[in-house]
Amino acid sequence: MSAPASTPMLTLQGVHTSIGAYHILHGVDLRVPRGQVTMLLGRNGAGKTTTLRTIMGLWRASQGSIVLDGQDISAVPTPEIAQKSVAYVPENMGIFSDLTVKENMLLAARNAQTATQMDGTRLQWIFGLFPAVEKFWNHPAGKLSGGQKQMLAVARAMVERRDLLIVDEPSKGLAPAIMDNMVHALQQLKASGVTVLLVEQNLGFAQQLGDQVAVMDNGRVVHNGSMDAFIQDPALQHRLLGLAL
Repeated sequence: MSAPASTPMLTLQGVHTSIGAYHILHGVDLRVPRGQVTMLLGRNGAGKTTTLRTIMGLWRASQGSIVLDGQDISAVPTPEIAQKSVAYVPENMGIFSDLTVKENMLLAARNAQTATQMDGTRLQWIFGLFPAVEKFWNHPAGKLSGGQKQMLAVARAMVERRDLLIVDEPSKGLAPAIMDNMVHALQQLKASGVTVLLVEQNLGFAQQLGDQVAVMDNGRVVHNGSMDAFIQDPALQHRLLGLAL
């Protein structure tokens, strides 16, 4: 049974993560409200990607708790976290270059053995959001441009209904027109009730999508609040990020 709608979809409390000799996260506290888009911002090296990888169990928290939909997943293996209706798009996109676009999508469609068993209605919706996925359906994914690969990575995460979508820098390297497509796609996902957690460097992109914002510095979350309030405070933006919208 899912937690009540008033409870966060995801909560991190006092999360510490070390990678080898390096202590990266120093007590991360993060709350991701259900049905909203939460932007995780911060300078390079602040710990944003490590936070996402720790949520997914790719790196293990040495202290603290990670609660997903009312269940502590701090010690849960990554495949089991993914089965809890979570999709994750890493910064490197995780595209299988030697497989076709169709085969990449089919790998993510866990309820389908062949392309014909995939949810046709959902596929048509995805094709409407990302026309390049349909155009290059039978082409090797490695032949796509960087922006097209990014679209495929997000489309693949959308091929089945997920309750939580976690994406690391979806706008990275995108041309403005493709960025507009990405914004529209993520807005559509939010409208369908999906909770979204995004790491982002592009503040304009973040402004268009975010309901909530958390800013990291030196392995900690140093600011939490609404995106609207953050947008209206250039001094706060400059102090936390070194630049303003």
